[in-house]
Amino acid sequence: MAGPDYIVDIDGIATSTSSQGGPDAAGHGGLFRDRPWLAVHWRCCEVYSRIYRSRDATAYAGTCPGCGKSVRIRIGDGGTDARFFQAY
Repeated sequence: MAGPDYIVDIDGIATSTSSQGGPDAAGHGGLFRDRPWLAVHWRCCEVYSRIYRSRDATAYAGTCPGCGKSVRIRIGDGGTDARFFQAY
């Protein structure tokens, strides 16, 4: 899986060392390094987060970091190739 075609440099945030076996940018220690993800705008709390594909590759699932509301996006034929979603 190729990395993103962009680099974000934010003052005060350490750069990722995931290619060297250290923690990735999210601080997960590489736990999600190679797992596909979707971006979700949680309208309930006006925050963004990633949700990751399940190990059995049947859905993407996650919870709002603010209130804990959950969402599950199934993977299947005839779906969408969108990568960004809103959860209400």
